Amino acid sequence: MAGVALVTGGNRGIGLAAAQALRAAGWTAVVGSRSGDAPDGLTSVAIDVTSSESVDAAFDRVESDVGPIDVLVANAGITRDGLVMRMPDADIDDVLQTNLVGAIRCARRAARAMVRARRGRIVFVSSVVWALGSAGQVNYAASKAGLVGAARSLARELGGRGITVNVVAPGFVDTDMTAVLGEERTAEILRQVPLGRLAEPDEIARVVAFLAGDDAGYITGAVIPVDGGLGMGH
Repeated sequence: MAGVALVTGGNRGIGLAAAQALRAAGWTAVVGSRSGDAPDGLTSVAIDVTSSESVDAAFDRVESDVGPIDVLVANAGITRDGLVMRMPDADIDDVLQTNLVGAIRCARRAARAMVRARRGRIVFVSSVVWALGSAGQVNYAASKAGLVGAARSLARELGGRGITVNVVAPGFVDTDMTAVLGEERTAEILRQVPLGRLAEPDEIARVVAFLAGDDAGYITGAVIPVDGGLGMGH
């Protein structure tokens, strides 16, 4: 199985690593980002997952220029951390609209061609906090937990058409998003990780590429943790 793979939020971090891993596995990898730019010579498309019009336009362009999308990696995500008592509505809405609703929008659009083709792969990039929880991240944890419910519902809706829907749940990964935590907070987190280190983006990307491939053809509705043991038991 090989064809076209679209990775949202694919211009850096986990998304970029996933796009590179998919390309290495033989897929035509397309990076979706707000800017429409992509490094490393990857094909790119502008997409704002908070807008249905932008999502539809991006899929239309990829389908026209490259071909039908066989794999969707819904990775676009943001954080707006803070204690819930002081969290403004905008920080709740922005995170849920980007991380959760945006992923559902993309999956809804991707499903059209996948249903016709009777095959496809949808991978949601969640987080260890979907089940573990995280103080100061009520909005983010809720959005990442929502992805699990969405994926499992989609797996039931689309499974009869040969489409798998799975979730990758990374722990703390060495990216720009975690770089802002500072040394003290990072050390505190690492004390809770049995493997004692942050993940590299490539370690998440290889799991994404596996789920996109033929070897994962009988895996659907699964949540695969790549978290160094941080979330075990949840």
